[in-house]
Amino acid sequence: MPTAKQEEYVLRTVEERGIRFIRLWFTDVLGFLKSFAITPAELEVAFDEGMDFDGSAIEGFSRVQESDMLARPDPTTFQILPWRGSESVARMFCNIVMPDGEPFEGDPRSVLQRNLSRAADLGYTFYVGPELEYFYFADSGEEPRPLDRGGYFDLTPLDVASEYRRHTITALEALGISVESSHHEVSPSQHELDLRHTDALAMADNLMTARLAVKEVALEHGIYATFMPKPVEGVDGSGLHLHLSLFEGDRNAFYDPGALHGLSRAAQGFIAGLLHHAAPITAVTNQWVNSYKRLVGGFDAPVYVAWARNNQSALVRVPSAKPGKPASTRIEYRAPDPACNPYLAFSVILAAGLDGIEQGRQLPPEITGNVFDLTDEERAADRVSRLPGTLAEALDAMEASELVAGALGEHLFEWFLRNKRREWDRYQRHVSRFELLEYLPIL
Repeated sequence: MPTAKQEEYVLRTVEERGIRFIRLWFTDVLGFLKSFAITPAELEVAFDEGMDFDGSAIEGFSRVQESDMLARPDPTTFQILPWRGSESVARMFCNIVMPDGEPFEGDPRSVLQRNLSRAADLGYTFYVGPELEYFYFADSGEEPRPLDRGGYFDLTPLDVASEYRRHTITALEALGISVESSHHEVSPSQHELDLRHTDALAMADNLMTARLAVKEVALEHGIYATFMPKPVEGVDGSGLHLHLSLFEGDRNAFYDPGALHGLSRAAQGFIAGLLHHAAPITAVTNQWVNSYKRLVGGFDAPVYVAWARNNQSALVRVPSAKPGKPASTRIEYRAPDPACNPYLAFSVILAAGLDGIEQGRQLPPEITGNVFDLTDEERAADRVSRLPGTLAEALDAMEASELVAGALGEHLFEWFLRNKRREWDRYQRHVSRFELLEYLPIL
């Protein structure tokens, strides 16, 4: 919980730095960043009472007759925005509460906090380190226009966007977000930022900030950045590979030097839980119709539910820990894409992993070869299932999952399903360019 000392620090900094506006940030259920501004004169009231707003205007929040809500700023997230020039604008993330002070069950940040509290009751702190992929295009028009023809790790002149990445990293560092590395990704005009791991709540906040920073810097340079999972046909889409670990105090709970591959019983149970619940959590980690254009064979994105060490074709990968550094033991979950709501994605991933630990789920055999090279019969023999192939399949799996319902809560679970069913229905009615090109000349 935020302390009076942290609030005093914000109040003092606002006065000393001449901050004119403080933007209060939160997300709707779909993961879109929402904001309204207050002046320094309102800041103490915001800390003490929260700032009221009309929740019925926010996707997935409340009905008109239940519209009154309060945004309570978290002083630990206070940062001055580096791209606002001399306007001196700061921001804080908020928790959304009801007028009686109870957390609003449709607030994604509060949902994640509830799941993290459950992990804490078991003695765990959940850490996440993401690989954030995205594309730069000339503009936001219907026909994507890449800026380069570069590939993985290419340097200039093929990687013409290195300056944009550098400016983005500078902005993120000014916001207190550490970037371990950045590089050109596999596809033309595709890029990656690897954020230094931290606790899951701070990382969800960081991802929301990083997505905005990438877009702000792109706009400053007259280009467009997108986190759309698959904007270009025939090349790799953008993923959000998540490096996950549980700690018990200062000890990495995933490490056991005497266990198989150094993976503790907790790590093995966490992986088993992810594999067991992979299908129902996919609707949350990959929430758009377009997400499933990325989860297809022939590219780096995972398709089959399997785990392996140092095997890019697996859904769950166990990277090699650094020699002499057991704290670096972690697992990598490769399905999510960067357009997900990170608060909800982290919530269902954590719930699935904890279920695997608590239920003592057994880790299936490791897939040692390329899972794409196996025949259907071989995959069936190894009990390797497929991730949902469409948003509709993913929603069917989600709707049948008590685990996802419990992780998200009744309000958010039901609203998410309704909203995404409507998205699928709209997609079903759409006649695509593919259909016109393929069928109109011959049928």
